[in-house]
Amino acid sequence: MSGLTESQVASFRKNGYLVLPDYLSTEETNNLINETNNLLATFPLESHPLTQFTTGDGADESANHVGDDYFLTSGDKIRYFFEPDALSTEPDPLTGRAALLKPKNLAVNKIGHSLHTLSPPFKAVSLNKRNAAVAKSLGFSDPRVLQSMVILKQPSIGGAVPSHRDSEFLYTDPPSAVGWWYALQDASPKNGTLGMWKGSHTGAKGGHIKRRFVRGADGGTEFIENEGPALPRGMEEEEAGSGPSKEDLEILDIKAGSLVLIHGNVLHKSEKNTSERSRYAYTFHVIEGAEGWEYDERNWLQPPAGGFSKLER
Repeated sequence: MSGLTESQVASFRKNGYLVLPDYLSTEETNNLINETNNLLATFPLESHPLTQFTTGDGADESANHVGDDYFLTSGDKIRYFFEPDALSTEPDPLTGRAALLKPKNLAVNKIGHSLHTLSPPFKAVSLNKRNAAVAKSLGFSDPRVLQSMVILKQPSIGGAVPSHRDSEFLYTDPPSAVGWWYALQDASPKNGTLGMWKGSHTGAKGGHIKRRFVRGADGGTEFIENEGPALPRGMEEEEAGSGPSKEDLEILDIKAGSLVLIHGNVLHKSEKNTSERSRYAYTFHVIEGAEGWEYDERNWLQPPAGGFSKLER
C-alpha cells in the first residue's frame, strides 16, 4: 500500500482537508449501509436511556452538553444517541419517559463509539493496511484509532453541527488528531454536507486549539480553556492571525464511497438536514500514540483496557 501521493499530502497540508473519491468500493459502502440499518433495527429501545446527542451551540458554551454515563462509557461499546427533534419535550404520562416522534431507525443521530472493534464490516474498512499507509503518509509513527461512529443526518431533523475543530474533543499534547470521514450516501448542500474553512488549521488562519471538551469535575461534560500546546508539532511557532474569512468556506459536494481526511485543527461544520434524503457517514479519528504525545486524561473519551487500537501496516 503506497498511501497518499506527494501532491495529495501537499493539498492536505495547505487546506487542512482532502477529498479522496471512490476510496470505498460499492460493495464496501453497501455493506456498511446494511450493517447500519441492521444495528438500527435491532437495538433494544425499552432499556435505552434516550440519551440525546448535543454538544451545545458553539456560540453558547453554557448550553447543555451530552454527558451522562451512557455517553461517557461508550468508548468501547456500540451505543445509540437520539436527535433532540426526534423526542417529545414532555414525558409520556404513562411511562414517564420522553416519547419518540419518529420510528427509532429515523430518530437516531449517531451510533458509536467503537464500531471499529465490535462490528466486523466497520472494522474491515478501519483497521487495514490501506489506512495505515495513509496515516504514514501524513507523518504518523504509531497511529491509533478511536471514536468511530456513524453519523446519520436523518431526513428533515438531522441536526446541524456548529463550527468546531476535532482536536478540541480528542486533545493530545501536542495536537495530533486527524479524522477519517467516509460518505456512505451522497452528501450535498441539500442534506447537510460538510463545510470546510480552507487553511483554518494554520496559525495564520486562527487554527489554535483554544478550548477543549472534557469531563466535568462534578460529572457530565464541559468546555474549558486550553492551557496546553495549541498547534501540532512543527507548527508551534506560527502566530495567531485574524482567523478564516467567509471566502475560505467551501461547502463540499461528496459522492458516496469518498473519504474526506480532516485535520484536527481545521474549522468545519455541517448544517441541518432539511431535505427528505438521509446523509449517512462513517467516521473515526487517528491520534499519534508514539512517545512524546500525551492523550489527555480529562478528554471525554478515555482509552479502554489495552489502549486505543493500533493501525498497523
